[in-house]
Amino acid sequence: MLRALIFSVFILLAHLASLSQQGNPNFVKRYLRKFTSDTTEKSRPQNLIYPTISYTPETKWEFGFSTVLIGYAKKDTNNRLSELRTFSFITSLKQYGFLLDHAFYSHKNRWFILGLLKMQSFPLAYHGIGYNSPKEKIAIVEAFTFNWRERFLHKIFGNLYMGLELDYQQLSGVHFKANTNDVSVLHPTGYTGYHNFGAGIGLLYDTRHNVLNVRKGLFVEMAYLNYPKTFGGINNFSSVFSDLRFFYPVRKRNVIALQAIGQFTLGNAPFSQLALMGGEMMMRGYYLGRFRDKNYLSIQAEYRMLPLNFAKKFGLAIFASLGGVYDKVIDVTPKYLKYASGAGLHYLLFPGKDVWTRLDFAINNEGGGGIYLYIGCAF
Repeated sequence: MLRALIFSVFILLAHLASLSQQGNPNFVKRYLRKFTSDTTEKSRPQNLIYPTISYTPETKWEFGFSTVLIGYAKKDTNNRLSELRTFSFITSLKQYGFLLDHAFYSHKNRWFILGLLKMQSFPLAYHGIGYNSPKEKIAIVEAFTFNWRERFLHKIFGNLYMGLELDYQQLSGVHFKANTNDVSVLHPTGYTGYHNFGAGIGLLYDTRHNVLNVRKGLFVEMAYLNYPKTFGGINNFSSVFSDLRFFYPVRKRNVIALQAIGQFTLGNAPFSQLALMGGEMMMRGYYLGRFRDKNYLSIQAEYRMLPLNFAKKFGLAIFASLGGVYDKVIDVTPKYLKYASGAGLHYLLFPGKDVWTRLDFAINNEGGGGIYLYIGCAF
């Protein structure tokens, strides 16, 4: 909540700075004016660094820094927009973490390199496995996680890409702080820690131009990853992932965005590598991992108004999602589907590149919710 608040204060200060007297502004004013007076040439790369602060019962006070770097390969705006984002934090309980997220397009979009690196010592809320897991946390899992996933995709023809996918996941120093006396539910696969390495193939069709704010296009991804025990893992298992996104423009400013995702596990995967529902992209309103199981299906729709008629720097979005996790197909019934919905306030950070930051407010059918502050649209 406070992370969103401090960024909102920055936006307000930026507006005040833009209205202040002309002349040679000091560093603070120059920095704040990045939010309102972006005059950078469209072809040039741009970056932004800002502090964050938040508070949760598991972490207490959290202080961090976020950065974003965007640009075009060889400064050619005919290429698709690439982006690199980082986030680092430390908490008053001596927890820490670092995240690096990137989507790079090479010149003439011949290569698409998409990846995520995450390492953190951070508590995870664990509710058990299955669509009917209890609302109350079964345990808080304290552990160190290291995750790295990379996709090296090469253009086959047109907008079709295919290539290698790699994934390494490690969980160590695991400790379940139980809120239940039922020991059996506290011993899922991988509860003592693990490290798994997977490799596979990915297929992608992509007509988007701006991955941070898609105005029109189609995105389809299919991926298969195998995690063999011979690579040092605890079990043999495989994962199949699919992601379909469609964007349809409504007049000049508005966009209808649709997404459907599926994740399917073959074999006995560790509890933290099962399909996890929730997060800042899909099923906003549920935190990531509230529900987990071998398989997961979800759909969402979002209507974006970027910008508003009366405010060129501000936009709004409304969204809703429906989904659920399951072990077997017989478990997929309307009774156990989950839903979430919400609205978001958007602010135009880089007008030349049509890049916005969003502050989303979402609720779920359990009566909970979430607040999300990110640069770029949810999908």
